[in-house]
Amino acid sequence: MKIRSLILWLSVGATLSGADLWSLRPIKRSQPPQGRIDVIDAFVSAKVASQKLQAAPLASAGTLIKRLHFDLTGLPPSFEEIEKFRKNFTPAAYTSLVDRLLESDHFGERWARHWLDVVRFAETNGYERDALKPNIWKYRDWVVNAFNEDMPYNNFVRAQLAGDELEERDEASLIATGMLRLGTWNDEPNDPHEYKYERLEDMVDVVSTAFLGLTVKCARCHDHKFDPIPQRDYYRLAAAFWPGAIEPRDRPLMGGPSANELGMENVFGWTDIRTDPPDFHLLIKGNPHQPGEIVRPGHLSLVPELDRPLKTPPASARGTQRRLQMADFITDPNNPLTARVMVNRVWQQLIGQGIVRTPNNFGAKSDTPSHPKLLNYLAADFIESGWKIKRLIRQIVLSKIYQQDSVHPRDARQSAVDSANRFIWKMNRRRVDAESLRDRLLSITGELDLRMGGPSFYPIMPPEVLAGFSQKGAAWKASPAEERKRRSLYMITKRNLLWPLMTAFDFPNTELPCGNRDVTTVAPQALSLMNNAFVHERSQRLAKDIQDSTEQLSNQIQLIWQRIFGRNPSSQEQELAKSHIHQQTVHFKAHSAENPDFLALASCCHGLINSNEFLYVD
Repeated sequence: MKIRSLILWLSVGATLSGADLWSLRPIKRSQPPQGRIDVIDAFVSAKVASQKLQAAPLASAGTLIKRLHFDLTGLPPSFEEIEKFRKNFTPAAYTSLVDRLLESDHFGERWARHWLDVVRFAETNGYERDALKPNIWKYRDWVVNAFNEDMPYNNFVRAQLAGDELEERDEASLIATGMLRLGTWNDEPNDPHEYKYERLEDMVDVVSTAFLGLTVKCARCHDHKFDPIPQRDYYRLAAAFWPGAIEPRDRPLMGGPSANELGMENVFGWTDIRTDPPDFHLLIKGNPHQPGEIVRPGHLSLVPELDRPLKTPPASARGTQRRLQMADFITDPNNPLTARVMVNRVWQQLIGQGIVRTPNNFGAKSDTPSHPKLLNYLAADFIESGWKIKRLIRQIVLSKIYQQDSVHPRDARQSAVDSANRFIWKMNRRRVDAESLRDRLLSITGELDLRMGGPSFYPIMPPEVLAGFSQKGAAWKASPAEERKRRSLYMITKRNLLWPLMTAFDFPNTELPCGNRDVTTVAPQALSLMNNAFVHERSQRLAKDIQDSTEQLSNQIQLIWQRIFGRNPSSQEQELAKSHIHQQTVHFKAHSAENPDFLALASCCHGLINSNEFLYVD
């Protein structure tokens, strides 16, 4: 038993050196397989062929336009858009559609939502009072604008870590630093001295997870069990935030700087409030009451060529520039993690699974890359091409891999070889997420309000959710009706009180960085769609619009299919719909319901909204 333990210890120790950790090897542009035009297709097709698998045929034009709209804007195309694209489908038309959607303002809204998951965005502090973080919605809007303007990713990182210390510092860069304050904040901790180290852990965690794909917070109490991260490195990173508003302060400041210290009114941001902070100690076993050696700020030692002492900032500098130098370390082209992590995040959102399926962990316990050469190629190209995210997305969606059908004619046989589709021999079938589901419901009725930016709105909260609150009005006050039809991105995200339809469809926990949402299939989802008042209202609104458009039942059914599915019904579907509407009309008449024809039509709409075709991208 002792020999086995020793062998295990030695194997872990070997990993700790980092010499064999794939993610820490220098990024080198891999040579793609010969004889193919598209680089992505070349790498993936070679893997598919090596397993004696066959790629799925290309998806139909109707499927592709829906897929692109969902992936690039989060909004469904109209029936008219689908028909026009389907009738005039060519490779050039496909490329033109990609470029148009990338330039849409709704692109930034869609891709901002992905990033907000990663940085644990919420608009309240959590804990008992769950108070609103004033003006934090400006950070959300900053992310939307950054994606729409195609801000280079290295600048995107630098602004969020040290926007207050940049030479080009302005209101937008100060808003970007709000990322550091997105976490929970306890206005009444049991031990204020201990709590400031909890806050430091949150900041170290979000920075190392979001940008580097490492679980650095695991080294707070001891050297990391699996990765080459000594305990001292954790404290070297944490020291970057030590000059900020970490010490207990007045409750209205919510653990941040005052407007005077930040140099800007109405911004929920971060800055150093001390240029000469007290010594920062390593904590023995992570215990705030057992300080150890003094630790100077620095970088992770797992990239030796970048592990340089921090420079002393010039006398004219604003702040200590510790975070700015941390940002320089993270965005250095020789950092082997940053580009790989972001490329993997983008790939995951478009293909349905990452090349590395543990997007927040690129350490020794990570999933191994399914296509390591492709990841290296894309990461190197990402850096060399100016860290441009839109260019990366365009590369992926123009590939034949992305355009594959999600149904394969030899599905059963190939699934026996690769049931998880790691080699991407077909497109992954994906369900719409919670936000896109709500937006789609409003879109099919023509009610969706596409105004961008500004303070978040409060939807109507079901009374049963508020039943346990003594002051229901204080807990939740619905916004005016004209505000409640905006995109779900602009819905308030309260940590302790989320809209039930969002949680039913896997809206993430906002206390920790989320790199990959859970996708569950559970009974409460079906019950929510069947019984939720918001969904019923959309069914009835759609039925009214269609009833006002035409009195002919067959035409009404055709319009229902066009609005909900973006296609015409088959003859069988027409007959089934007529039969359902007839039965429902008889039922409502038997119960003396008012306007039975309308209710029967709404019932048909409601049933189709509950279908898989409505809930899945393709």
